[in-house]
Amino acid sequence: MSQRKLIFQYGEDHLTAGKALSIARGQLKGELSNQIREKLKSNRQVVDHFSKGKKAVYGINTGFGPLCSTRISSEDTVLLQYNILKSHAVGVGAPVSTLISKLMLILKMHALSLAHSGISIAVLERIQWHIDNDIIPIVPSQGSVGASGDLAPLAHLFLPLIGEGAVVYRGKAITASELFQLENLSSVELLPKEGLALINGTQFIAAHAVVIIEKLHNCLSQSDLIAALMVEGLLGSSNPFHPELHELRPYPANQHVSGRIFKLLNNSEIVASHEDCERVQDPYSLRCVPQVHGASRTSWLHLKELTEIELNSVTDNPVIIDSSTIISGGNFHGQPLALALDYAAVAGSEIGNISDRRIYLSLMGVAQGVPKLLMENTGTNSAFMMLQYTSAALASENKSLCFPASADSIPTSLGQEDHVSMGSISGRKTLKILDNLEYILAIEMICAAQSFDFHHPLKSSTILNGVHSLIRTKIAHADADRVFKEDIEQAVQLVRNKTLLKIADQYKHQIETGFEDIFENF
Repeated sequence: MSQRKLIFQYGEDHLTAGKALSIARGQLKGELSNQIREKLKSNRQVVDHFSKGKKAVYGINTGFGPLCSTRISSEDTVLLQYNILKSHAVGVGAPVSTLISKLMLILKMHALSLAHSGISIAVLERIQWHIDNDIIPIVPSQGSVGASGDLAPLAHLFLPLIGEGAVVYRGKAITASELFQLENLSSVELLPKEGLALINGTQFIAAHAVVIIEKLHNCLSQSDLIAALMVEGLLGSSNPFHPELHELRPYPANQHVSGRIFKLLNNSEIVASHEDCERVQDPYSLRCVPQVHGASRTSWLHLKELTEIELNSVTDNPVIIDSSTIISGGNFHGQPLALALDYAAVAGSEIGNISDRRIYLSLMGVAQGVPKLLMENTGTNSAFMMLQYTSAALASENKSLCFPASADSIPTSLGQEDHVSMGSISGRKTLKILDNLEYILAIEMICAAQSFDFHHPLKSSTILNGVHSLIRTKIAHADADRVFKEDIEQAVQLVRNKTLLKIADQYKHQIETGFEDIFENF
Protein backbone atom coordinates (compact mmCIF):
# COMPACT_ATOMS: atom_id res chain seq x y z
CA MET A 1 0.00 0.00 0.00
CA SER A 2 1.42 3.40 -0.98
CA GLN A 3 1.99 5.88 1.81
CA ARG A 4 -0.30 8.90 1.75
CA LYS A 5 1.47 12.04 0.57
CA LEU A 6 1.95 14.76 3.17
CA ILE A 7 -0.26 17.82 2.72
CA PHE A 8 0.64 21.51 2.71
CA GLN A 9 -2.23 23.98 3.06
CA TYR A 10 -1.70 26.98 0.78
CA GLY A 11 -2.35 30.28 2.52
CA GLU A 12 -2.51 28.60 5.92
CA ASP A 13 0.71 26.69 6.64
CA HIS A 14 4.10 28.37 6.95
CA LEU A 15 6.05 27.93 3.72
CA THR A 16 9.81 27.33 3.92
CA ALA A 17 12.40 26.88 1.20
CA GLY A 18 12.53 23.18 1.99
CA LYS A 19 8.75 22.78 1.79
CA ALA A 20 8.59 24.68 -1.50
CA LEU A 21 11.21 22.33 -2.95
CA SER A 22 9.32 19.31 -1.58
CA ILE A 23 6.13 20.44 -3.32
CA ALA A 24 8.06 21.04 -6.54
CA ARG A 25 9.53 17.52 -6.37
CA GLY A 26 6.24 15.82 -5.60
CA GLN A 27 7.16 14.89 -2.03
CA LEU A 28 4.53 17.22 -0.56
CA LYS A 29 1.12 18.05 -1.98
CA GLY A 30 -0.36 21.52 -1.76
CA GLU A 31 -4.08 22.03 -1.20
CA LEU A 32 -6.63 24.77 -0.50
CA SER A 33 -8.54 24.22 2.71
CA ASN A 34 -12.24 25.08 3.02
CA GLN A 35 -11.35 27.85 5.45
CA ILE A 36 -8.99 29.49 2.93
CA ARG A 37 -11.58 29.09 0.16
CA GLU A 38 -14.08 31.07 2.24
CA LYS A 39 -11.54 33.83 2.87
CA LEU A 40 -10.77 33.96 -0.85
CA LYS A 41 -14.46 34.31 -1.74
CA SER A 42 -14.90 37.14 0.73
CA ASN A 43 -11.76 38.87 -0.52
CA ARG A 44 -12.93 38.56 -4.11
CA GLN A 45 -16.23 40.22 -3.25
CA VAL A 46 -14.37 43.28 -2.02
CA VAL A 47 -12.71 43.68 -5.42
CA ASP A 48 -16.02 43.21 -7.25
CA HIS A 49 -17.56 45.93 -5.10
CA PHE A 50 -14.77 48.45 -5.76
CA SER A 51 -14.56 47.62 -9.48
CA LYS A 52 -18.15 48.84 -9.88
CA GLY A 53 -17.78 51.91 -7.69
CA LYS A 54 -17.06 55.51 -8.60
CA LYS A 55 -13.92 55.83 -6.50
CA ALA A 56 -10.69 55.36 -8.48
CA VAL A 57 -8.76 52.39 -7.09
CA TYR A 58 -5.41 51.59 -8.68
CA GLY A 59 -5.37 48.40 -10.73
CA ILE A 60 -9.05 47.71 -10.19
CA ASN A 61 -10.72 50.43 -12.23
CA THR A 62 -7.63 52.29 -13.45
CA GLY A 63 -4.76 51.50 -15.80
CA PHE A 64 -1.36 50.34 -14.61
CA GLY A 65 2.00 52.01 -14.07
CA PRO A 66 2.06 55.42 -15.80
CA LEU A 67 -1.61 54.90 -16.73
CA CYS A 68 -2.62 54.80 -13.06
CA SER A 69 -4.75 57.92 -13.45
CA THR A 70 -6.62 56.57 -16.48
CA ARG A 71 -10.08 55.35 -15.49
CA ILE A 72 -11.23 52.07 -16.99
CA SER A 73 -14.92 51.35 -17.50
CA SER A 74 -16.41 48.31 -15.81
CA GLU A 75 -16.90 46.75 -19.24
CA ASP A 76 -13.21 47.09 -20.10
CA THR A 77 -11.71 45.97 -16.78
CA VAL A 78 -12.01 42.32 -17.79
CA LEU A 79 -10.37 42.91 -21.19
CA LEU A 80 -7.60 44.76 -19.37
CA GLN A 81 -6.67 41.61 -17.41
CA TYR A 82 -5.99 39.63 -20.59
CA ASN A 83 -4.14 42.52 -22.20
CA ILE A 84 -1.84 42.98 -19.25
CA LEU A 85 -0.67 39.34 -19.46
CA LYS A 86 0.01 39.69 -23.18
CA SER A 87 1.63 43.12 -23.13
CA HIS A 88 3.92 42.34 -20.21
CA ALA A 89 5.23 39.06 -21.67
CA VAL A 90 8.35 40.64 -23.15
CA GLY A 91 11.03 38.41 -21.61
CA VAL A 92 14.08 37.35 -23.60
CA GLY A 93 16.99 34.96 -23.26
CA ALA A 94 17.22 31.29 -22.42
CA PRO A 95 14.37 29.89 -20.30
CA VAL A 96 14.89 29.38 -16.60
CA SER A 97 14.92 25.78 -15.39
CA THR A 98 11.61 23.98 -15.02
CA LEU A 99 12.36 23.77 -11.29
CA ILE A 100 12.47 27.56 -10.99
CA SER A 101 9.31 27.96 -13.10
CA LYS A 102 7.51 25.39 -10.96
CA LEU A 103 8.68 27.10 -7.79
CA MET A 104 7.30 30.38 -9.15
CA LEU A 105 3.89 28.71 -9.51
CA ILE A 106 4.09 27.30 -5.98
CA LEU A 107 5.21 30.58 -4.40
CA LYS A 108 2.52 32.54 -6.27
CA MET A 109 -0.11 29.99 -5.30
CA HIS A 110 0.77 30.44 -1.63
CA ALA A 111 1.00 34.25 -1.80
CA LEU A 112 -2.36 34.61 -3.54
CA SER A 113 -3.92 32.15 -1.08
CA LEU A 114 -3.14 34.54 1.78
CA ALA A 115 -6.36 36.23 0.58
CA HIS A 116 -5.24 39.83 0.20
CA SER A 117 -5.08 39.92 -3.59
CA GLY A 118 -8.68 39.46 -4.68
CA ILE A 119 -7.93 36.35 -6.72
CA SER A 120 -10.73 33.91 -7.54
CA ILE A 121 -10.68 30.25 -6.58
CA ALA A 122 -11.00 29.25 -10.25
CA VAL A 123 -7.66 30.87 -11.10
CA LEU A 124 -5.94 29.22 -8.15
CA GLU A 125 -7.35 25.84 -9.08
CA ARG A 126 -5.89 26.14 -12.58
CA ILE A 127 -2.50 27.11 -11.14
CA GLN A 128 -2.68 24.12 -8.81
CA TRP A 129 -3.56 21.91 -11.78
CA HIS A 130 -0.33 22.95 -13.48
CA ILE A 131 1.66 22.20 -10.32
CA ASP A 132 0.03 18.83 -9.61
CA ASN A 133 0.32 17.64 -13.21
CA ASP A 134 3.87 18.95 -13.65
CA ILE A 135 2.89 21.01 -16.71
CA ILE A 136 5.24 23.93 -16.31
CA PRO A 137 5.18 27.23 -18.23
CA ILE A 138 8.31 28.26 -20.11
CA VAL A 139 9.70 31.52 -18.68
CA PRO A 140 12.52 33.56 -20.29
CA SER A 141 15.33 34.40 -17.89
CA GLN A 142 15.75 38.10 -18.74
CA GLY A 143 13.42 41.08 -18.62
CA SER A 144 12.68 41.74 -14.95
CA VAL A 145 14.06 44.74 -13.07
CA GLY A 146 12.64 43.39 -9.81
CA ALA A 147 10.59 46.39 -8.77
CA SER A 148 6.89 46.33 -9.64
CA GLY A 149 7.30 42.69 -9.01
CA ASP A 150 8.82 40.40 -11.62
CA LEU A 151 6.41 41.60 -14.28
CA ALA A 152 7.76 40.02 -17.47
CA PRO A 153 8.63 36.58 -16.01
CA LEU A 154 5.29 36.34 -14.22
CA ALA A 155 3.41 37.36 -17.36
CA HIS A 156 5.09 34.50 -19.23
CA LEU A 157 4.36 32.17 -16.31
CA PHE A 158 0.63 32.83 -16.53
CA LEU A 159 0.11 33.22 -20.28
CA PRO A 160 -0.90 29.53 -20.48
CA LEU A 161 -3.92 30.29 -18.29
CA ILE A 162 -5.39 32.12 -21.28
CA GLY A 163 -4.07 29.80 -23.98
CA GLU A 164 -0.97 31.82 -24.81
CA GLY A 165 2.74 31.14 -24.32
CA ALA A 166 4.32 27.71 -23.98
CA VAL A 167 4.77 24.92 -21.45
CA VAL A 168 6.88 21.84 -20.83
CA TYR A 169 4.47 18.92 -21.25
CA ARG A 170 5.76 15.40 -20.54
CA GLY A 171 9.29 16.57 -21.14
CA LYS A 172 8.53 18.37 -24.40
CA ALA A 173 8.01 22.07 -25.14
CA ILE A 174 4.58 22.76 -26.68
CA THR A 175 2.40 25.82 -27.14
CA ALA A 176 -0.43 26.55 -24.73
CA SER A 177 -2.92 26.16 -27.57
CA GLU A 178 -1.59 22.63 -28.18
CA LEU A 179 -1.93 21.97 -24.46
CA PHE A 180 -5.56 23.09 -24.53
CA GLN A 181 -6.28 20.60 -27.32
CA LEU A 182 -4.46 17.73 -25.62
CA GLU A 183 -6.07 18.29 -22.23
CA ASN A 184 -9.44 19.64 -23.41
CA LEU A 185 -8.92 22.93 -21.58
CA SER A 186 -10.37 26.37 -22.10
CA SER A 187 -9.07 29.78 -21.12
CA VAL A 188 -9.48 30.81 -17.49
CA GLU A 189 -11.93 33.67 -17.03
CA LEU A 190 -10.01 36.58 -15.53
CA LEU A 191 -11.98 39.02 -13.39
CA PRO A 192 -11.03 42.62 -12.51
CA LYS A 193 -7.60 42.91 -10.84
CA GLU A 194 -6.70 39.24 -11.44
CA GLY A 195 -4.28 39.89 -14.30
CA LEU A 196 -2.48 42.47 -12.18
CA ALA A 197 -2.41 40.14 -9.15
CA LEU A 198 -0.81 37.43 -11.28
CA ILE A 199 2.04 39.53 -12.66
CA ASN A 200 2.72 41.66 -9.58
CA GLY A 201 5.02 40.03 -7.04
CA THR A 202 8.56 38.82 -6.34
CA GLN A 203 8.16 35.15 -7.19
CA PHE A 204 10.88 35.10 -9.87
CA ILE A 205 13.41 36.52 -7.41
CA ALA A 206 12.14 34.34 -4.56
CA ALA A 207 12.22 31.14 -6.63
CA HIS A 208 15.88 31.81 -7.42
CA ALA A 209 16.48 32.42 -3.71
CA VAL A 210 14.93 29.06 -2.81
CA VAL A 211 17.19 27.20 -5.25
CA ILE A 212 20.21 29.19 -4.07
CA ILE A 213 19.47 28.34 -0.43
CA GLU A 214 19.62 24.62 -1.21
CA LYS A 215 22.56 24.85 -3.63
CA LEU A 216 24.70 27.09 -1.40
CA HIS A 217 23.91 24.96 1.65
CA ASN A 218 25.09 21.88 -0.21
CA CYS A 219 28.30 23.59 -1.32
CA LEU A 220 29.00 24.87 2.20
CA SER A 221 28.47 21.46 3.80
CA GLN A 222 30.67 19.70 1.25
CA SER A 223 33.35 22.39 1.31
CA ASP A 224 33.95 21.60 5.00
CA LEU A 225 34.38 17.89 4.24
CA ILE A 226 36.64 18.51 1.24
CA ALA A 227 38.72 21.08 3.15
CA ALA A 228 39.18 18.59 6.00
CA LEU A 229 40.34 15.99 3.48
CA MET A 230 42.79 18.54 2.07
CA VAL A 231 44.07 19.38 5.57
CA GLU A 232 44.90 15.70 5.96
CA GLY A 233 46.47 15.46 2.50
CA LEU A 234 48.72 18.48 3.16
CA LEU A 235 49.51 17.47 6.74
CA GLY A 236 47.83 20.51 8.18
CA SER A 237 47.38 21.10 11.89
CA SER A 238 44.11 20.47 13.71
CA ASN A 239 44.85 23.20 16.28
CA PRO A 240 43.22 26.08 14.30
CA PHE A 241 39.92 24.19 14.61
CA HIS A 242 40.06 23.73 18.38
CA PRO A 243 36.72 24.71 20.03
CA GLU A 244 38.42 26.76 22.76
CA LEU A 245 39.99 29.03 20.16
CA HIS A 246 36.63 29.81 18.58
CA GLU A 247 34.94 30.43 21.92
CA LEU A 248 37.10 33.57 22.04
CA ARG A 249 35.46 34.87 18.85
CA PRO A 250 32.08 33.21 19.08
CA TYR A 251 30.44 33.60 15.69
CA PRO A 252 28.02 30.66 15.62
CA ALA A 253 28.77 29.81 11.99
CA ASN A 254 32.53 29.84 12.58
CA GLN A 255 32.05 27.61 15.61
CA HIS A 256 29.94 25.23 13.57
CA VAL A 257 32.59 24.89 10.85
CA SER A 258 35.51 24.61 13.25
CA GLY A 259 33.62 22.07 15.35
CA ARG A 260 32.86 19.89 12.33
CA ILE A 261 36.42 19.91 11.04
CA PHE A 262 37.97 19.40 14.50
CA LYS A 263 35.83 16.30 14.96
CA LEU A 264 36.52 15.10 11.41
CA LEU A 265 40.23 15.16 12.24
CA ASN A 266 39.77 13.51 15.63
CA ASN A 267 41.61 10.19 16.14
CA SER A 268 43.43 10.59 12.84
CA GLU A 269 46.68 8.67 12.42
CA ILE A 270 47.72 11.21 9.79
CA VAL A 271 47.36 14.10 12.27
CA ALA A 272 49.27 12.16 14.92
CA SER A 273 52.08 11.43 12.46
CA HIS A 274 53.23 15.05 12.27
CA GLU A 275 52.43 16.40 15.74
CA ASP A 276 56.10 17.07 16.43
CA CYS A 277 56.98 18.60 13.03
CA GLU A 278 58.82 21.91 12.78
CA ARG A 279 56.07 23.74 10.90
CA VAL A 280 54.78 26.57 13.11
CA GLN A 281 51.56 27.36 11.26
CA ASP A 282 49.74 26.59 8.05
CA PRO A 283 48.84 28.98 5.21
CA TYR A 284 45.56 30.84 5.61
CA SER A 285 43.69 28.64 3.12
CA LEU A 286 44.00 25.79 5.66
CA ARG A 287 44.24 27.69 8.93
CA CYS A 288 41.37 30.12 8.30
CA VAL A 289 38.75 27.71 6.97
CA PRO A 290 36.38 28.34 9.94
CA GLN A 291 36.56 32.10 9.50
CA VAL A 292 36.01 32.06 5.72
CA HIS A 293 33.55 29.17 5.45
CA GLY A 294 31.80 30.45 8.58
CA ALA A 295 31.31 33.94 7.14
CA SER A 296 29.67 32.41 4.06
CA ARG A 297 27.42 30.32 6.29
CA THR A 298 26.31 33.49 8.05
CA SER A 299 25.38 34.92 4.66
CA TRP A 300 23.44 31.75 3.84
CA LEU A 301 21.49 32.04 7.09
CA HIS A 302 20.68 35.69 6.37
CA LEU A 303 19.32 34.80 2.94
CA LYS A 304 17.32 31.88 4.34
CA GLU A 305 15.69 34.01 7.04
CA LEU A 306 14.73 36.80 4.64
CA THR A 307 13.51 34.42 1.95
CA GLU A 308 11.15 32.68 4.33
CA ILE A 309 9.66 36.03 5.32
CA GLU A 310 9.18 36.70 1.60
CA LEU A 311 7.60 33.31 0.92
CA ASN A 312 4.86 34.06 3.43
CA SER A 313 4.25 37.64 2.36
CA VAL A 314 1.78 39.46 0.12
CA THR A 315 3.91 41.12 -2.57
CA ASP A 316 1.42 42.33 -5.17
CA ASN A 317 -0.33 45.68 -5.46
CA PRO A 318 -2.85 46.99 -4.54
CA VAL A 319 -3.43 44.98 -1.37
CA ILE A 320 -6.87 44.39 0.12
CA ILE A 321 -6.63 44.93 3.85
CA ASP A 322 -10.32 44.52 4.69
CA SER A 323 -13.75 45.15 3.20
CA SER A 324 -13.28 48.92 3.21
CA THR A 325 -9.51 49.34 2.81
CA ILE A 326 -7.40 48.82 -0.28
CA ILE A 327 -3.87 50.20 -0.19
CA SER A 328 -1.57 50.83 -3.12
CA GLY A 329 1.97 50.50 -1.82
CA GLY A 330 5.33 48.96 -2.68
CA ASN A 331 5.34 45.43 -1.28
CA PHE A 332 6.40 44.21 -4.71
CA HIS A 333 9.80 45.92 -4.52
CA GLY A 334 12.55 43.28 -4.60
CA GLN A 335 15.19 45.17 -2.62
CA PRO A 336 15.07 42.98 0.54
CA LEU A 337 16.02 39.87 -1.42
CA ALA A 338 18.18 41.68 -3.98
CA LEU A 339 20.65 42.78 -1.32
CA ALA A 340 20.66 39.36 0.36
CA LEU A 341 21.21 37.58 -2.96
CA ASP A 342 24.17 39.83 -3.77
CA TYR A 343 25.56 39.01 -0.32
CA ALA A 344 25.10 35.30 -1.10
CA ALA A 345 26.90 35.80 -4.42
CA VAL A 346 29.99 37.06 -2.59
CA ALA A 347 29.65 34.24 -0.05
CA GLY A 348 29.65 31.60 -2.78
CA SER A 349 32.51 33.24 -4.63
CA GLU A 350 34.66 33.33 -1.51
CA ILE A 351 34.21 29.60 -0.89
CA GLY A 352 35.52 29.03 -4.42
CA ASN A 353 38.31 31.55 -3.90
CA ILE A 354 39.75 29.83 -0.84
CA SER A 355 39.16 26.40 -2.39
CA ASP A 356 41.27 27.42 -5.41
CA ARG A 357 44.04 28.52 -3.04
CA ARG A 358 44.03 25.07 -1.40
CA ILE A 359 44.15 23.45 -4.84
CA TYR A 360 47.19 25.60 -5.72
CA LEU A 361 48.81 24.76 -2.37
CA SER A 362 48.35 21.03 -2.96
CA LEU A 363 50.43 21.26 -6.17
CA MET A 364 53.42 22.92 -4.50
CA GLY A 365 54.85 19.86 -2.78
CA VAL A 366 54.83 21.53 0.64
CA ALA A 367 53.74 18.43 2.55
CA GLN A 368 56.24 15.69 3.30
CA GLY A 369 55.67 12.74 1.00
CA VAL A 370 53.37 14.64 -1.36
CA PRO A 371 55.13 15.36 -4.68
CA LYS A 372 54.86 18.56 -6.69
CA LEU A 373 51.86 18.55 -9.02
CA LEU A 374 50.57 15.54 -7.05
CA MET A 375 52.37 13.00 -9.24
CA GLU A 376 55.74 11.31 -8.82
CA ASN A 377 56.62 11.02 -12.50
CA THR A 378 56.42 14.52 -13.97
CA GLY A 379 58.14 15.93 -17.01
CA THR A 380 56.46 13.70 -19.54
CA ASN A 381 53.38 14.08 -17.33
CA SER A 382 51.88 17.52 -16.65
CA ALA A 383 50.06 15.85 -13.75
CA PHE A 384 47.44 17.98 -11.96
CA MET A 385 48.78 21.36 -13.11
CA MET A 386 45.97 22.14 -15.53
CA LEU A 387 43.16 21.38 -13.08
CA GLN A 388 44.17 24.48 -11.15
CA TYR A 389 43.99 26.54 -14.35
CA THR A 390 40.32 25.63 -14.55
CA SER A 391 39.64 26.39 -10.89
CA ALA A 392 41.47 29.70 -11.27
CA ALA A 393 39.39 30.59 -14.34
CA LEU A 394 36.15 29.75 -12.53
CA ALA A 395 37.18 31.62 -9.38
CA SER A 396 38.06 34.68 -11.45
CA GLU A 397 34.78 34.52 -13.37
CA ASN A 398 32.93 34.38 -10.07
CA LYS A 399 34.70 37.50 -8.87
CA SER A 400 33.55 39.34 -11.99
CA LEU A 401 29.97 38.26 -11.21
CA CYS A 402 30.12 39.69 -7.67
CA PHE A 403 29.33 43.27 -8.63
CA PRO A 404 26.05 43.85 -6.79
CA ALA A 405 23.16 44.08 -9.21
CA SER A 406 21.18 45.79 -6.45
CA ALA A 407 23.60 48.74 -6.59
CA ASP A 408 22.09 49.69 -9.94
CA SER A 409 18.73 51.24 -10.73
CA ILE A 410 17.31 52.32 -14.09
CA PRO A 411 13.93 54.12 -13.98
CA THR A 412 11.11 52.43 -15.88
CA SER A 413 7.41 53.02 -16.56
CA LEU A 414 7.94 56.63 -17.65
CA GLY A 415 9.43 57.43 -14.25
CA GLN A 416 6.55 56.03 -12.20
CA GLU A 417 8.89 53.21 -11.18
CA ASP A 418 11.91 55.41 -10.59
CA HIS A 419 13.86 53.05 -8.33
CA VAL A 420 14.16 49.35 -9.09
CA SER A 421 15.97 46.50 -7.31
CA MET A 422 17.45 44.42 -10.16
CA GLY A 423 16.93 41.48 -7.79
CA SER A 424 16.22 39.14 -10.68
CA ILE A 425 19.76 39.74 -11.94
CA SER A 426 21.10 39.18 -8.41
CA GLY A 427 19.42 35.78 -8.37
CA ARG A 428 20.52 34.74 -11.85
CA LYS A 429 24.18 35.61 -11.37
CA THR A 430 24.33 34.03 -7.91
CA LEU A 431 23.12 30.77 -9.42
CA LYS A 432 25.89 31.00 -12.02
CA ILE A 433 28.46 31.56 -9.28
CA LEU A 434 27.24 28.44 -7.48
CA ASP A 435 27.38 26.39 -10.67
CA ASN A 436 31.02 27.43 -11.01
CA LEU A 437 31.64 26.77 -7.32
CA GLU A 438 30.47 23.16 -7.68
CA TYR A 439 33.19 22.62 -10.28
CA ILE A 440 35.86 24.28 -8.11
CA LEU A 441 34.93 22.02 -5.20
CA ALA A 442 34.99 19.02 -7.54
CA ILE A 443 38.57 19.88 -8.54
CA GLU A 444 39.60 20.35 -4.92
CA MET A 445 38.05 16.97 -4.12
CA ILE A 446 40.20 15.31 -6.80
CA CYS A 447 43.39 17.00 -5.58
CA ALA A 448 42.62 16.34 -1.91
CA ALA A 449 42.01 12.62 -2.58
CA GLN A 450 45.25 12.40 -4.59
CA SER A 451 47.30 14.04 -1.83
CA PHE A 452 45.59 11.82 0.77
CA ASP A 453 46.79 8.73 -1.12
CA PHE A 454 50.46 9.49 -0.45
CA HIS A 455 50.02 8.95 3.31
CA HIS A 456 48.93 5.33 2.96
CA PRO A 457 48.83 3.16 5.07
CA LEU A 458 48.05 5.85 7.65
CA LYS A 459 44.33 6.40 8.19
CA SER A 460 42.23 9.41 9.05
CA SER A 461 38.92 9.48 10.93
CA THR A 462 36.14 7.05 10.07
CA ILE A 463 34.23 9.69 8.12
CA LEU A 464 37.17 11.02 6.10
CA ASN A 465 38.31 7.47 5.33
CA GLY A 466 34.78 6.77 4.09
CA VAL A 467 34.73 9.96 2.00
CA HIS A 468 38.08 9.10 0.45
CA SER A 469 37.03 5.52 -0.28
CA LEU A 470 33.84 6.72 -1.94
CA ILE A 471 35.78 9.14 -4.16
CA ARG A 472 38.05 6.29 -5.20
CA THR A 473 35.07 4.20 -6.35
CA LYS A 474 34.44 6.89 -8.99
CA ILE A 475 37.87 8.42 -9.62
CA ALA A 476 41.05 6.34 -9.60
CA HIS A 477 44.43 7.50 -8.31
CA ALA A 478 46.44 8.97 -11.18
CA ASP A 479 50.02 7.78 -11.79
CA ALA A 480 50.11 9.26 -15.30
CA ASP A 481 48.32 11.87 -17.39
CA ARG A 482 44.82 11.10 -18.60
CA VAL A 483 41.76 13.04 -19.72
CA PHE A 484 41.10 14.73 -16.39
CA LYS A 485 37.93 16.33 -17.76
CA GLU A 486 36.25 12.96 -17.19
CA ASP A 487 37.41 12.94 -13.56
CA ILE A 488 36.07 16.46 -13.06
CA GLU A 489 32.63 15.47 -14.39
CA GLN A 490 32.54 12.45 -12.08
CA ALA A 491 33.55 14.62 -9.14
CA VAL A 492 31.00 17.36 -9.84
CA GLN A 493 28.24 14.75 -9.85
CA LEU A 494 29.37 13.66 -6.38
CA VAL A 495 29.05 17.29 -5.28
CA ARG A 496 25.67 17.90 -6.90
CA ASN A 497 24.17 14.62 -5.73
CA LYS A 498 25.29 15.29 -2.13
CA THR A 499 27.00 11.89 -2.17
CA LEU A 500 29.76 12.78 0.28
CA LEU A 501 27.21 14.13 2.74
CA LYS A 502 25.45 10.77 2.74
CA ILE A 503 28.66 9.20 4.07
CA ALA A 504 28.91 11.88 6.76
CA ASP A 505 25.25 11.39 7.72
CA GLN A 506 25.97 7.78 8.64
CA TYR A 507 28.19 9.09 11.44
CA LYS A 508 26.41 12.39 12.02
CA HIS A 509 26.45 12.03 15.81
CA GLN A 510 30.26 12.07 15.69
CA ILE A 511 30.44 15.57 14.20
CA GLU A 512 27.47 17.38 15.74
CA THR A 513 28.45 20.82 16.93
CA GLY A 514 25.32 22.11 18.65
CA PHE A 515 24.45 24.45 15.78
CA GLU A 516 22.73 21.93 13.51
CA ASP A 517 19.25 23.42 13.88
CA ILE A 518 20.58 26.72 12.57
CA PHE A 519 22.96 25.65 9.84
CA GLU A 520 21.83 22.20 8.73
CA ASN A 521 18.06 22.43 8.42
CA PHE A 522 15.97 24.42 5.98
